[in-house]
Amino acid sequence: MLLAQTETMQIEAPTPAQKSWLNGGAATEFVSSPPLPYAPVREADILWEKRVWRVIDTREKINLPFRHPEQGLFNVLAEGLGSGELNAYSPEDDHFLARMEMEDVWERLNRRDTVMIADPVTFEMTPQIVYDTFDPNRIKRWRVQEVWYQDTRYSQMQVRIIGIAPLLETEVSDAGMDVNFESHLYWINYNDARNWLAQNPVAKAGNDHTRMSWEDLFSMRRFDSYIYKESDMRGRRLEDYLSGTDLLLESKKKDRAIQNREMDMWSY
Repeated sequence: MLLAQTETMQIEAPTPAQKSWLNGGAATEFVSSPPLPYAPVREADILWEKRVWRVIDTREKINLPFRHPEQGLFNVLAEGLGSGELNAYSPEDDHFLARMEMEDVWERLNRRDTVMIADPVTFEMTPQIVYDTFDPNRIKRWRVQEVWYQDTRYSQMQVRIIGIAPLLETEVSDAGMDVNFESHLYWINYNDARNWLAQNPVAKAGNDHTRMSWEDLFSMRRFDSYIYKESDMRGRRLEDYLSGTDLLLESKKKDRAIQNREMDMWSY
């Protein structure tokens, strides 16, 4: 008589990092979905088009998700760059023609300096290279370039984000004075980043059980910004010829002109 032997399969219990907090763990599950495809556009259907550049200030209340310590946009993009899912492009060119190597990106993030260290026995001073670990809180503002266009096929004003770039705030000493300035770290081609952004959740105030991704936030335009440049005959930024209150009013004027153009679409 043949005796059937059943092997007992041992199933490993999930670790706390794999279980949700409702089940005694610490994991926060986010069910992502791919981004919605853009509607097809024909060049012949575009009646009007304008390219604009915006600034998102993360210190404004509505923009606080950009600065979340774990799910902030910079950390999301840094993870995508490190895994090879995203590509960084030169900050000097916003047409995404010059791709940056990861070594160049990390070099811009982690500052290297030389300090003199005294030997505790001989008191001899020797130079030593130290690295300053990058703090994401130094990214206080982001730049976004987008294109607005009138689509006669759908009789609508449409907008598509072209790229996003973190602005690094740097403080330097010049002639005994501390000077702050901002510089681009890199440009990210938004169209190539949509799938990655759709896989990463956005922290929402008052609701930890969020179901919004970074792609959702940008597509629904759940952020506040102002225009600092638009495509024109001179390629100037607003701050090149305006300042103070005049600069703010002109930015709002250009934003309002885009919105009004949709209302008056057929009068042009």
